[in-house]
Amino acid sequence: MSSAVKTLKQLSAQLQSRQVSAVELAKEALTHIENKRHLNAFLDVQADLTLAQARTADAAISAGSASALCGIPIAHKDIFVTQGWKSTAGSKILQNYVSPFNATVVEKLQTAGMVCVGKTNCDEFAMGGSGENSAYGPTLNPKDETAVPGGSTSGSAAAIAAGIVPAATGTDTGGSIRQPASFCGLTGIKPTYGRVSRYGMIAFASSLDQAGPMAHTAEDCALLLNIMAGFDPRDSTSLERSAEDFTRLMPQAFSELKGLRIGVPVEFMDEGVATEVREVVEAAIQQLEGLGAKRVEVHLPRNSLSIPAYYVIAPAEASSNLSRFDGVRYGHRCENPKDLLDLYMRSRAEGFGPEVKRRILVGTYVLSHGFYDAYYKQAQKLRRLIAQDFKNAFEQCDLILGPVAPTTAWNLGDKADDPVANYLADIFTLGPSLAGLPAMSVPAGIGAQSRRPVGLQIIGNYFDEARMLAVADAFQKAHQ
Repeated sequence: MSSAVKTLKQLSAQLQSRQVSAVELAKEALTHIENKRHLNAFLDVQADLTLAQARTADAAISAGSASALCGIPIAHKDIFVTQGWKSTAGSKILQNYVSPFNATVVEKLQTAGMVCVGKTNCDEFAMGGSGENSAYGPTLNPKDETAVPGGSTSGSAAAIAAGIVPAATGTDTGGSIRQPASFCGLTGIKPTYGRVSRYGMIAFASSLDQAGPMAHTAEDCALLLNIMAGFDPRDSTSLERSAEDFTRLMPQAFSELKGLRIGVPVEFMDEGVATEVREVVEAAIQQLEGLGAKRVEVHLPRNSLSIPAYYVIAPAEASSNLSRFDGVRYGHRCENPKDLLDLYMRSRAEGFGPEVKRRILVGTYVLSHGFYDAYYKQAQKLRRLIAQDFKNAFEQCDLILGPVAPTTAWNLGDKADDPVANYLADIFTLGPSLAGLPAMSVPAGIGAQSRRPVGLQIIGNYFDEARMLAVADAFQKAHQ
C-alpha cells in the first residue's frame, strides 16, 4: 500500500517498528513529485536537503529519541520561508529568493523530525480562491484535473490529494485552507487567530493570516496542530496559551456528541447554495444528529456583509505589507532604471501579477485621505458586528455547521475573467476569519451533479479546536 493512503499514526508505527525508513518514505515522495509534475503542485524541490533530513530522522529513530511524527514527509506552502528552499509566495517578484532562516511553523515541524519534501504552489501572496493566480501557472485538482483545486493553498491540497505527501502546511486568510480542503476532499483547519505563529509567513493581511495543517483526517490535523501551535515571542500577535493535546477528546468523541448543540445558520443553507452542496451538508448534519447531536437554528444576519468588509480590510493590509517589495533590498529589480521612482514603479509592475495589483490598488484607495473614514473605518466597525453575531450564535449552540463554499470546485478558467465571482465563493469562510474564530473543513461527500467533493465546515468558539477536531473525527469514523 502506498504511504499516501496511510494516516500519520500508521506511518509513525511503521517507522518506529522499522518496517520502513524515513529515507524510503522521502524517496517515494520525491518520485511521486516527479511522476505527477503535470499537477504543478510543487514550486521547489531540493532532493539533497530532503534526504539529509530523512537520514537525521532515521538516526533519531534508531537512537530512540524520536518524536511521534519523526521521519514523516511533509510539504510547506510557499508562503512559509524555508532555509535552503526558494520562498517565492507564488510571485515573480520573489522568483529566486532563498530565505536564510525558517518560519516558526517550519522550524517546529523540522525539530519534531518531519521531513520537508518541497515547497508547494499557491495563489500569489495567498491572494485567490482557485489556485490559478500563481505566477508559475495553475495547480490542477487531482480529484478532477479539469477543476480548480481551490486556493490559495492549492499546491498543498493537490499534493495530499494526489498521494504525494500525507500532510502539508497551509495558510488561511479568508478560507485558503478550508476551501481547497473542501474542493480536494481533505481535512484542513484554521486555528483561532494567534494560536500558530506568523513569524516567517510572508504576509498578506496581518490581522487575518493564520497558519494551519491539512491532511486526510481530523486526527492527523490534530497531531500536526500539537506541534505547530504555541506562543512565539517573535510574533506580536502570538497568544500565550498553555500547551494542549488537540487529540485529547477523540477517545470519547462519540460521547462528546451526545447532546452537543450544533447550530445551523439559516443564512448558510439558503437558495444561494447549490442543491448538490446543500444535500450533502444536510446529510452530514443529519448523521451527526443520529449520533446524538441536537440541531439548533441560529442566525448570522450580517454574514453577506463579510464579503465587502473583508475585501476592504484585507487589500488595505496587503497594500501596506507589500510596500516592502520595492526592488531595492531583495526580490525582482527592473533593468536600467532612470531614477528611484522608475525603479519602484517598473520593479513592482513587472514583479506583481494582476490579482495582487488589483488588491494593492483597492487597498491604497481605501486607506487614502478622504476615503479612510468612508471605507476602511466602516469595514472595521462591520467586522466587530460580524464577530458579535457569532458571539450571539454561540450562546445558543456549541459548534456552527454549514457548507465551506456555495458550490463544488468549478472548471479551470471559468471565473478567470470575473474576480468578483471568485470573491463571492468565500461567502461562508470570511465571517470566521474576520472574527478570528477557529474553523475547519471535513470531507462530507460527493456532489450528485458535479461528482466533485463537498466539505462540511465546522466553526468553533475561540480556542475550541479540540472539540471541533473530536467531532470531525467521530463524523469521519462513522462516515467510513
